[in-house]
Amino acid sequence: MTRIDAKFAELRKAGKKAFVSYVMAGDPDFDTSLELVKGLPAAGVDVIELGLPFTDPMADGSTIQLAGQRALEGGMTLDRTLELARTFRLGDDTTPIVMMGYYNPIYSRGVDLFLTQAKEAGIDGLIIVDLPPEEDDELCIPAQAAGLNFIRLATPTTDDKRLPKVLQNTSGFVYYVSITGITGAAEAQATDVGPEVARIKSQTDLPVIVGFGIKTPDASQAIASVADGCVVGSAIVAELASGKSVSDVLAFVKSLADGAHRA
Repeated sequence: MTRIDAKFAELRKAGKKAFVSYVMAGDPDFDTSLELVKGLPAAGVDVIELGLPFTDPMADGSTIQLAGQRALEGGMTLDRTLELARTFRLGDDTTPIVMMGYYNPIYSRGVDLFLTQAKEAGIDGLIIVDLPPEEDDELCIPAQAAGLNFIRLATPTTDDKRLPKVLQNTSGFVYYVSITGITGAAEAQATDVGPEVARIKSQTDLPVIVGFGIKTPDASQAIASVADGCVVGSAIVAELASGKSVSDVLAFVKSLADGAHRA
């Protein structure tokens, strides 16, 4: 059982929904990013998604693209991202960390070496947005063999014919992308999301967590009420980019987490 599996079992037992937060590793610099990540659990975050900066983030909107650019310009690398996770683990051995990003840096490192290093750094799962199920032998199967969850995205365009393929080797949870398009665009609507979550849950026992387009505590509560939890990324990244202090950003995160936990 991974930390992700343990966390969702704990939440299920308590009758609570999950709040997942995304932050870009190294944005705006290593120390600020580490301070923010360290503060997330106390702000109510159940699972941390840690963005791996990449030069061509095709699925990301401008907010997260710019965060990745700031991180890269500040010297953030795959090694530094793993170092950030490793440092976080010195004070927290229970909060799950999911690394989210693109395959190129992992491919360049070599899958076996990367998985060894990720496991050693305390990474619990991977979301690699540009690896479809047809490429499961590339990373998904080796990751699960190494003890990491491999979390797949489902979208409004994932029809009933495609869904079983998406779910086939997924573990940890299913990430439902509530809107078509890039991150941080339109706002998610619970009335649209609810039936889609039910459709996915009819085909898997995994928790279904909804992300994209959640920007307020009310939206966090509404979306979590029709799913097993929600993910907020762009709204948090935007708060940091606006020049707010880490403590102010964490207060915003707490408001979102409180919303999800009220659901």
